[in-house]
Amino acid sequence: MKRHQFLGALLAGAAVHLLPGAALAQSGYPARPIRIVTPFPAGQGPDVLLRNLAEKLGPVLGQPVLIENKPGASGFVAFQAARLAPADGYTLVHMDSFHIGTQPHLFNKLPYSATQDFEPVTPLVRNYFFVVVPTASKWQSMGDLIASAKAKPDGVTYGSWGVASPAHLGGLMLESATGTRMTHVPYKESSQLYTGVANGELDWAIGSAASAGAMLQAGKVRFLAAAAPTRIAGYDKVPTAAETGAPAPWAVGGWNGLLAPKGTPRDIVAKLNEAIAKVMQTPDMRSKLTLFTYEPYTMSPAEMGKLMEQEVAAWGPLIQKSGIKLD
Repeated sequence: MKRHQFLGALLAGAAVHLLPGAALAQSGYPARPIRIVTPFPAGQGPDVLLRNLAEKLGPVLGQPVLIENKPGASGFVAFQAARLAPADGYTLVHMDSFHIGTQPHLFNKLPYSATQDFEPVTPLVRNYFFVVVPTASKWQSMGDLIASAKAKPDGVTYGSWGVASPAHLGGLMLESATGTRMTHVPYKESSQLYTGVANGELDWAIGSAASAGAMLQAGKVRFLAAAAPTRIAGYDKVPTAAETGAPAPWAVGGWNGLLAPKGTPRDIVAKLNEAIAKVMQTPDMRSKLTLFTYEPYTMSPAEMGKLMEQEVAAWGPLIQKSGIKLD
């Protein structure tokens, strides 16, 4: 080989090693444990889901997947920890659609942008909520609830686990859709919230099978309706809200997923996306999801990016109309 040909080959080889795909091939990603930072406290439904995923994802990737709970400050602590981590595929952040869609409208100054500071990896699951009422409630349908709210403006109370939480926003959506005014009562913890419903301190609340299921099983509350487009698997006897008198578009649900710090190589994101989708579709994982009324909800990173933008656009009008601000 002539000298100039040898130098050309050497330089070409060096250039290939600088490409993300080649770097991935050389590094053998993952070569060490992967950390997922979550804003949810240990033991809650999203945390349990994540730990089940991590347990099965580790063997697929050949490295342990570790969960790090960083709750508090509306998710800021977890998102900041992930945003400041190296963009090398070894740190991910767990999020839900409300973090993505509502926070840009609720805070004048966010310390991060979910759509600009992170790379979409994949959604994980989607779920819908129930309308929870005391067992002794006189209401037998959503039509009864709405009629009471219309007859007595501000007289019907509904609770949530915090201002601008999904439960609060679900109530605001129902008010907007029905032209009613109800009184929102925020609680500090979801356990206190459903105790309040059971005791008759509240007329109703939005709840999930995970958060209100124990009270349901104990006979202290009833699921009046599923705030969903169709009946929820495992709770087929509970009619949808639309079936019992609520406006057809009204539904309260969300999804959660994983993001990576901005700049994470595409090949690494693609490998994570493929491995996670494989795990989420296994019979064992699907069986565990059913316990929490979750359903697998995976898609490509590009599709997730579009979904995130749609969430931001969808929540703006309602939050602006309500005038809610959290800073």
